[in-house]
Amino acid sequence: MSDSSAGPEFSKFRAALWPIQNSELKKFLPMGGMMFLVLFSYTLLRNTKDALVITAPSCGAEVISFIKLWDVPIAFLFFFLYAKLSNVLGRAHLFYACLIPYLLFFAAFALYIYPNREFLHPSEETIFILRETCPHLKWFISLYGIWSFALFYLFSDLYGSIVVNLLFWQFANEITRTNEAKRFYSFFGFLGNFALISAGTFGQYLVNLNKQLSSQSEAWALNILYLITAVIVSGIGVLLLYKWMDRYVLTDPRYYDAAARVGNKKENLTPKLSLSESLRYLLTSKYLGFIALLVISYGITANIIDVTWKSQVKENFPEPNDYFSFMANFSFWTGISTVIFILLTKGIVRRFGWFVGAMVTPSVFLITTILFFSFILFKDYLEGLLLLFGVTSLLMAVYVGAIQNILGKSMKYSLFDPTKEMTYIPLDQELKVKGKAAVDVIFSRFGKSSGGIIQIFLLILTAGTQMTIMPYLSGVLIFIMLIWMGAVKGLSKLYQEKTEPPQAT
Repeated sequence: MSDSSAGPEFSKFRAALWPIQNSELKKFLPMGGMMFLVLFSYTLLRNTKDALVITAPSCGAEVISFIKLWDVPIAFLFFFLYAKLSNVLGRAHLFYACLIPYLLFFAAFALYIYPNREFLHPSEETIFILRETCPHLKWFISLYGIWSFALFYLFSDLYGSIVVNLLFWQFANEITRTNEAKRFYSFFGFLGNFALISAGTFGQYLVNLNKQLSSQSEAWALNILYLITAVIVSGIGVLLLYKWMDRYVLTDPRYYDAAARVGNKKENLTPKLSLSESLRYLLTSKYLGFIALLVISYGITANIIDVTWKSQVKENFPEPNDYFSFMANFSFWTGISTVIFILLTKGIVRRFGWFVGAMVTPSVFLITTILFFSFILFKDYLEGLLLLFGVTSLLMAVYVGAIQNILGKSMKYSLFDPTKEMTYIPLDQELKVKGKAAVDVIFSRFGKSSGGIIQIFLLILTAGTQMTIMPYLSGVLIFIMLIWMGAVKGLSKLYQEKTEPPQAT
């Protein structure tokens, strides 16, 4: 709905360009700021963790799958802890209890763990001998050689599920009405994805700033310190914005329907089911089962595509600074692309319904994945033609994969995340709190870990590399994306029943 003072033509124009009323800015802008900060820090962490692990000695993109084996156990541990805390802590204290430990770990990594990595890690000679002695376990041995980097990778990876998907979106789902979500959520992504542009620009600035240093390792160590400092400052900003909203927005009945229950009456806001009752409740929900299928399908697809592409990037950019620089550029263009796609697709759900909006993402993934894998599998046949244009097949594979990943991530931020989050709004408080924690933490990690397990199985079975198993992976991906589309169809029917009850005759 437009401002009442606006004329009809202006109202239609504004609804298309900026469908947020002036009276809603006090609620919308702080949430957009939180989205910006969490995506800014997550983008920095994502690029840093990849550069740390993939370019480390005796490692490569293949080790990512082995690291993700630990995702599900850690996600289960977090879920059990979160379910317990949700029964004893109020909403605000639960938010702080989940975010602050992250900031403390990253501070410890930057100030102590990374500067003392040579003392904490086994020597390269030891790792080389172990890999030669036990070749079938070489990837596990490689991770042992960089165990602190692997731990940083896990914390950074879980940051996406816990801070972005759970903490931010659960808060948004709790305070946003369904009619607001149709207008707010795509613009949360619109404002937030300027964070990808900013993170990419900031990363490039750091790489260029430290180029004059005498060694690559010295420059990379300084970059680590600056990058993690930026992550911690962003996290503090999120805490301050949350505290401000808790004090000035959620106490205003114009913005939050449950304002009367905020404050000391946390017993009314906090679900009191036991852990076993909660799990039984969640596992019997067909509605949550379809949401879980969406998340799992996306996780498997994204993991397999991501690892395959990064194996190509590492071959072309073996040094950590060069790898990080490329990924910073990738984040920048992902942000640009996402902003454009949000502008182009923000009216899809409003005009064509939830089903069409949710089906776009798997459809784009299916088409671009077929193109990407076809190019990689047949790149040797294209080598001669590409040399005429002065590029190698490896470099072309890197850029084709980058385009595919940019399109995929743009669809995720512009349509997949908003449509998924809209499905939580009609749920009761128990499913909103614990159901979302189960789906976005456990099942999200399960999806990515499953993608890793599939690749680990094929790597061990073929005793090969990522390129060796690519033909098998392409078939797996097509099958998973067909399941994804089926889940969208099933969830669409249930969502429509919850949000559009039959009219009385």
